[in-house]
Amino acid sequence: MQAPALADQAKNVFQQAIDATIPIGPYQLHWLELVGVLIGLASAYLGMRRWVWAWPVGILANVMLFFVYLGAVFGADERIPLFGQAGRQVFFIITSIYGWWRWSQVRRLNHADDASGVAITPRWASTRERVAVVAFWLVGTVVVHQAFVWLWNLSPNPFFTPEWWFYWCDAWIFVGSIVATYAMARGWNEFWLAWIAVDLVGVPFAFATDYVPTGVLYTFYGLFVLYGFTQWVKVTRAERPDVEPELVRASS
Repeated sequence: MQAPALADQAKNVFQQAIDATIPIGPYQLHWLELVGVLIGLASAYLGMRRWVWAWPVGILANVMLFFVYLGAVFGADERIPLFGQAGRQVFFIITSIYGWWRWSQVRRLNHADDASGVAITPRWASTRERVAVVAFWLVGTVVVHQAFVWLWNLSPNPFFTPEWWFYWCDAWIFVGSIVATYAMARGWNEFWLAWIAVDLVGVPFAFATDYVPTGVLYTFYGLFVLYGFTQWVKVTRAERPDVEPELVRASS
């Protein structure tokens, strides 16, 4: 009897953590959402500084936001559950593990003696890389859109019936976030531009689905992204490009 009681107690604590709010006028500001977005902003700052710590900090934010976007599923939130937004947190974690590994490798090879903690020297993606990324984003959005429609039709959601634009916005944000995170792992300046393209859809989408803190904070995040982009471009002009670990392995 004790084990089920402990399990129920743990479940209640978990639900309370997801549903904890601060009343601000007619709106309830969810603590976990606020903290998750702020930690995500801290990760972006570390990324601008080109520190490896950007990746594990970002993973922590991804874990928090995963549960934020599925709060209603756990019976701890009355807002619309965003399955696409929750799903992209999983892909964030996977891509971030790759980025964490790659930045560590590049730092060890190129910046081991740099006491500032810098891990990489950013560069512009090649024309071939840009074409591949844009094609992946566009085709991926169409494929993911169809997947989301199929999933919703397969298991009718009790919370609401999505409008047509819901699927497209969710798919654009989902695929674009993966593109931006991968581009950051590769050290491409374009990753900042990818985040701007995501935010142009993601911010109004957050407001439309009642995730107001996400919408507000990502509006400021968009301004920070513009600043981060200018800083990386300056570094690209001033510093010599890194030797790629892949090239070292190929020549050895």
